[in-house]
Amino acid sequence: MKFQKVYTLEEIASIIDCEYVGDTNFPVLGMNEIHVVESGDIVFVDHPKYYDKALNSAATVILINKNVACPDGKALLISEDPFRDFNKLTNYFKPFQFSNVSIATSASIGEGTVIQPNTFIGNHVVIGKNCLIHSNVSIYDYTVIGDNVIIHAGTILGADAFYYKKRPEGYDQLLSGGRVVIKDNVGIGALCTIDKGVTGDTTIGEGTKIDNQVHVGHDTVIGKKCLIASQTGIAGCVIIEDEVTIWGQVGTTSGITIGAKAIILGQTGVTKSVEGGKSYFGTPIEESREKLKQLANIKKIPEMLNKLK
Repeated sequence: MKFQKVYTLEEIASIIDCEYVGDTNFPVLGMNEIHVVESGDIVFVDHPKYYDKALNSAATVILINKNVACPDGKALLISEDPFRDFNKLTNYFKPFQFSNVSIATSASIGEGTVIQPNTFIGNHVVIGKNCLIHSNVSIYDYTVIGDNVIIHAGTILGADAFYYKKRPEGYDQLLSGGRVVIKDNVGIGALCTIDKGVTGDTTIGEGTKIDNQVHVGHDTVIGKKCLIASQTGIAGCVIIEDEVTIWGQVGTTSGITIGAKAIILGQTGVTKSVEGGKSYFGTPIEESREKLKQLANIKKIPEMLNKLK
């Protein structure tokens, strides 16, 4: 998430009421999660296991719960609870905006686009030309949709990320201030859910087609001309490269990459990153030819045991 203007380190520290290490006028341009940070961004870290990763990341401002040595060219925000204060910043720069109309006045809808009844379009949504949005679709604030996109009934774009911190009193949600971005010529089936990024974008690439009842987690990036079949669940922070085919009832873990033109057969559990240009099956995932050989051999076990007897 990039800010509308450049803030100083002192200004950011005053918003969350914390101490800081660095030049008072150190420039702060935005805030992001570790996997998408850039120079000028704030990143938060609240566990010693990840201190080095955060301090050595591209982020130049680290919101941290310990006064550690500050790397050259960077600044620190010292917080008792970085998770809580990251939420404060999200709420400050991207607060929830109430709406009491079906289509927000700040939404932009392109020429030739058809919006069917009972659809909600939130604040600052941008929809391109010649789209067809069927009934009962909900499009949350700041979603961006390209040209020639079809979205079927009951789909929801832009719900919050499923991201929580466990505390003694229960679970504390990390607020989502990112967006959903749908590129040109995308087709999205009925009853799909695509969550917005925590601070960045969840992106569906040009020409990709998604079947009914598919879930896409926060900050996931799906490439061009992919096919994703029904009842697939894609976790957060996944990268799916161009022309990947995913068949029904596939599930993935978070933070992995599926290479270009890979084929994931139905009911596979994608437990790790996989190379492109190959076919995969099973849980844990393996190349489909090898996995099917294993299954064939398993069927022979009773016969082998009888021979041993």
